[in-house]
Amino acid sequence: MEHMSTEDPAYTAAVSDLLGVLAYGELTAFIRMAVDSDLAPTLTLKSSMAGLAHTEYVQYSQLIEHMGARGIDAEAAMAPFVTPFAAYHERTKPRDWIEGLVKAFVGDGIAKDFYREMSAFVDDETRAVMGLALDDEGQADFVVGVVRDTLKTDRTAAGRLSLWGRRLLGEALSQAQAVAVERDAMSALLVGGGVDLAEVGQMFARLTENHQKRMALMGLTA
Repeated sequence: MEHMSTEDPAYTAAVSDLLGVLAYGELTAFIRMAVDSDLAPTLTLKSSMAGLAHTEYVQYSQLIEHMGARGIDAEAAMAPFVTPFAAYHERTKPRDWIEGLVKAFVGDGIAKDFYREMSAFVDDETRAVMGLALDDEGQADFVVGVVRDTLKTDRTAAGRLSLWGRRLLGEALSQAQAVAVERDAMSALLVGGGVDLAEVGQMFARLTENHQKRMALMGLTA
């Protein structure tokens, strides 16, 4: 995949944006998972959630280190995304612990799929760092078993959580579109990579398909 010249100031701005939004996403994921782990009903689940939170923080730290090495002010890079993320999380506030788990699995999954798509347009070093930050090493897989067990004991859970997953998809895609299209630097990254509107549409179709697979894994209808 072609990408803009690394010497281009527009490319530098785009990479700063991309690393900033990814780092802030990791930081907020860490905070949410750490807080939610205290609500888990068993010690095993508390441990699983705490482990996932730890992974998110390690990945956040790697991104901060990479930005520092490239001379990017990490706090300045993350700042534009504080308000949009707060609005997204306010719109998708879970009503209970199980909804929080589904959000962590599918909501964060959509976001990470989007960043993987965007990583095709950056230099090899940045792509490698993003790849590390986007790999949860399967630590979120425990969510599948928890949700499936819930479906066995709660007859209302399947419908409720399926609707919740659809809502998360809509909100997450809107969030991704805002990053990809409304941020000038990110738009320049896509245009510089030769992406047209049809390809953007295909990218969002792939995000939706991956979401449907995650929902199916949990026994839910997308």
